[in-house]
Amino acid sequence: MIGKLSGIIDSFTSTSLILDVQGVGYLVNASQRTLGKIGSKGDPASLYIETNVREDAITLFGFADTVEQEWFKLLTSVQGVGAKAGLAILSVCPPEKVGLAIAAQDKAILTQADGVGPKLATRILTELKDKAANMELSPKSVDGFVDQSGTAPKTEAGSNDQDAVSALINLGYSRADAYQAVMRAKDEANDNLQDLIRLALKELSA
Repeated sequence: MIGKLSGIIDSFTSTSLILDVQGVGYLVNASQRTLGKIGSKGDPASLYIETNVREDAITLFGFADTVEQEWFKLLTSVQGVGAKAGLAILSVCPPEKVGLAIAAQDKAILTQADGVGPKLATRILTELKDKAANMELSPKSVDGFVDQSGTAPKTEAGSNDQDAVSALINLGYSRADAYQAVMRAKDEANDNLQDLIRLALKELSA
């Protein structure tokens, strides 16, 4: 089983690249995130690999880091989410935002991915809500920062949090952006809904 490939980038398509490893060209499917950060034609590159073996084909999926790889495995554990859909989700919602989208139950962002309709998006959010909360893939919090204690802020939303998120959505913000802003503002707001909304708006306008 291939776990990692290192070589020279030979060429790209919109959804894959060919990685030349000592004269052998491996066709590796990848998300837009990985394709955008892995380098340019002729550059050396390394990819973490997931191998999909079927009777008629062996398909390689590559990832720039193990965080994206683990999210891919988690997403494709949901019935109906194939490898292509998993990559499509990670293309529109990179790893640092997937947990946030799931915690916020943001169906809209998932349906932006090719092959993911409302029903499948709902299934993903439902099945992964608990699993995503327990994933320790990096020290980053839901919005990519760690507080001074080195731990990520809590992501469970209370009544005021939910009301604040709803208020921000009504003002035109996406659910994921609203949830992120509320999570950042909640400690300073001291459970005061008006302060929470005001501080969250400040976060969104920063």
